[in-house]
Amino acid sequence: MLLDYVVVGAGVAGLRAAIELGGGGRVLVLAKGACSAAGARPGEDDEIGLHEPDTLRAGEGLCNPDAVKALVEDGPDRLRELIAWGAKLDHAGAKPGHNHEGARDRRNRGIPAQGDTASAEIRRVLLARAGSLKSISLRRQAFATELTFTTAAGGRVTGIRYLDESCGRMAELECRAVVLATGGLGQAFRETTSPAAATGDGMAIGYRAGAALADMEFVQFHPTALAVKGAPPLPLPEALRAEGAVLRNAMLERFMPHYHETAELAPAGVLCRAIVSEMRRTRAGYVYLDATGLGEAFVAKRFPRLHAACMKHGLDLTADLAPVGPAAHYAIGGLKTDLFGRTTLTGLYAAGETASTGVHGANRAAGNSLLEGLVFGARAGKAALEDAPAKAAPAKRAVAARQPKRPAKEARESDAAPEAEVRDPLRERIRAVLWQRAGVLREGRELARAIEQLASMEVSRPAAPSRRAWELYNLWTVAQVISRSALAREESRGSHYRADFPYPDEERFARHSVASCEGGVRFE
Repeated sequence: MLLDYVVVGAGVAGLRAAIELGGGGRVLVLAKGACSAAGARPGEDDEIGLHEPDTLRAGEGLCNPDAVKALVEDGPDRLRELIAWGAKLDHAGAKPGHNHEGARDRRNRGIPAQGDTASAEIRRVLLARAGSLKSISLRRQAFATELTFTTAAGGRVTGIRYLDESCGRMAELECRAVVLATGGLGQAFRETTSPAAATGDGMAIGYRAGAALADMEFVQFHPTALAVKGAPPLPLPEALRAEGAVLRNAMLERFMPHYHETAELAPAGVLCRAIVSEMRRTRAGYVYLDATGLGEAFVAKRFPRLHAACMKHGLDLTADLAPVGPAAHYAIGGLKTDLFGRTTLTGLYAAGETASTGVHGANRAAGNSLLEGLVFGARAGKAALEDAPAKAAPAKRAVAARQPKRPAKEARESDAAPEAEVRDPLRERIRAVLWQRAGVLREGRELARAIEQLASMEVSRPAAPSRRAWELYNLWTVAQVISRSALAREESRGSHYRADFPYPDEERFARHSVASCEGGVRFE
């Protein structure tokens, strides 16, 4: 099938890129699963921030100032577009409202949606806008696996291969440019707030094709993910602590005043490390978030979806102590791009959590992910339009499929087995290794052991058309890059903490890590 542009991913960044591309040709959006606005989790990204000082502060010296400037300067236009397209955001004209958040010394400028999440509302509006453009088509249950590119010297990306899950067959698309916006990689960790689809697909696809990944050691951990058996690990937001909720250990002692002068309003990294330390000290699997003093009426009004979700699993935030613990939440790193989504491969673009523009530096400020998707999704679409060749790429192509760090080998017979047999044991082993050895608290020997364990696993390029086998392959790929990047950065900065190097090293590591499939990890 010949198209002008293919966008992989139907989240905020992917849809905004598709809308931009829709003015210049035929666009096909590949959605990994069912595509709707209902996938946003309560308590997750409940507002959009416009806060340059907080962004720079959170980034701890690694923010790209030009990327932050682009976020702040383009942000108001992207928000005005949303409102014009029908977004029901609480606003005063085009100016952000005001909402308090922890770890801030002033009122933060943010825009909440009606209710307690903006992500569902924004995605609803973007889906409607994209659906109104005849040039944009959406293909559900389409799982991208590999890029194709010209075989000539200096070749460019010319298309993508994907698994059509409706029929269980592989298919190939030819186009003028590809935009990867597949979200994050939280599922690489045993404990995560990320949805099941966050298996690092876009990062792994680009990396195996030869694109560079940047800052992969920086993974943001949410300090207070719900830890109720049978319930999803919902992120209980910082705003609960800002309103007065406190943390207690297994003995019901409030402990954060012993770790930081701002107690529960300490930075997320400090909170995560304190919680892990208390869990180890008390030999417990979680700590408690005590929001019982906030009152039922307030919680039900301020956090309606979160309150309802907890009640569904037998937890009343206004009467019960909520078991919580850290969980992988957001990938700071991703495919290395410029300010317009261009990766290190011609014809390949990335946006949103899949990309690394340097806007977050070493850690993401709360509220920036939605705005990042809007701003850099639009920029990636614009660049792809401007850069695209006048005609579709030549038919002579090759599939970009490299096996990370060791020669490719024939797939095992089990790759053709039923889905459940392919996925479960190795997938859970990868997640456990990364969580235990490259999680909140890291140390050189443990990271080296993680690299060794991951490299020894029998994971190959899938021979059978199996989504779970490809997800396993992608998780294994990004887990290795995270571990190698974390071992290479011998300092503590932002969301990356090394117990054996507990302080920042400005002389050696005030730079970005860059990882490539053949060149290892370097800093620039």
